[in-house]
Amino acid sequence: MTVYAIAHLQPAPPNEEVFRYIERIQATMDPYQGRFLVHGAEVEVVEGSWPGKIVIIAFPDGERARQWYDSPAYQEILPLRTRNIPGDVILVPGAPEDYDAGRTAAAMRAAAKEEAAATA
Repeated sequence: MTVYAIAHLQPAPPNEEVFRYIERIQATMDPYQGRFLVHGAEVEVVEGSWPGKIVIIAFPDGERARQWYDSPAYQEILPLRTRNIPGDVILVPGAPEDYDAGRTAAAMRAAAKEEAAATA
C-alpha cells in the first residue's frame, strides 16, 4: 500500500543550505522509489488556517518510506532543512484501492453500539 511522507513546513526565507537540500533530496529518494506529488506548492485554505507550505512524497510501501527517512543519504542532508525551515513531517498509509467510506461508517457505528452495550 502506498505510504506518503507529508511535511507541513512553516514560512522561512530560503538560503544556500535550503537550496542544497532541495538539489540533493531526489537522489536520496530514488533508491526507495519515492516521488514528489506536491513540492512546496501554495495552498488554498478553504477551512481553518494553514501557515506555510506542504510537501507530499509517495513511496510504494511503509518499509521503503521508513528506509528512505532513516537512510544515511537523507539523514546527511536533513539538517540543511531542519536548521532553516521549521515544520512537521509524518508518514501515513494511503487508503486501499477498494476503500469505501460507507463501509467504514458502518463498522464505526457497529463498534460504537457494541461499546455502548458493554458499558450499559
